[in-house]
Amino acid sequence: MAYISNWVRYMAHKLEYSLTLSLKNHTQGRVIDQEVIGVVMKNLLYGRITYLHSIKGEGMAPTMGPHDNTLLVRKLPDVDTRYVSVGDVVVLKDPNETHKYLVRRLAALEGSEMVSSDEKDEPFLLKKDQCWVVAENKDMKSKEAYDSRSFGPVSLADIVGRAIYCMRTAVDHGPVSNSEFSMQEDSPILAVELDVDELAKDHKA
Repeated sequence: MAYISNWVRYMAHKLEYSLTLSLKNHTQGRVIDQEVIGVVMKNLLYGRITYLHSIKGEGMAPTMGPHDNTLLVRKLPDVDTRYVSVGDVVVLKDPNETHKYLVRRLAALEGSEMVSSDEKDEPFLLKKDQCWVVAENKDMKSKEAYDSRSFGPVSLADIVGRAIYCMRTAVDHGPVSNSEFSMQEDSPILAVELDVDELAKDHKA
């Protein structure tokens, strides 16, 4: 029964993803009216809602190791506060080099008051569709961490996915600790699309 339940939930997520992606492409003029249903069915039948992403560096330690890490990332084609929560590890476009991607943890969402440890800085509210992301390594100084403390708030639209599984080494891997809501949402996707052998094959270390 658990297997059937996972598949039902997985297909519901896949249908939602396919519809969202197709409507987004239609709105942007990439898909004409007659193609929408075909694109939805193609994504539903053949597409995946995860992809592999490789990162290295000490910014996300201890969740991720300092050397090469291979992540299984859930695609998020249209991000708002219904799809991400504080505590999620997300993949986002680098605010300063948009062809590159960062992996950081969501620390705050729109409407949150941000207060600096530096008394000279005025508190401020995150605007609509803004979020605050942080590196996890507590041993790094804020200037070294390269997160919202250095580049400021980022747009939710710059988030492309949520990391749901991490392979640090061939013998050290497991689900990424996200918000409770997101981990429940992602569990059927992990059950269906996680292939540890594929992760190990892609892994460089």
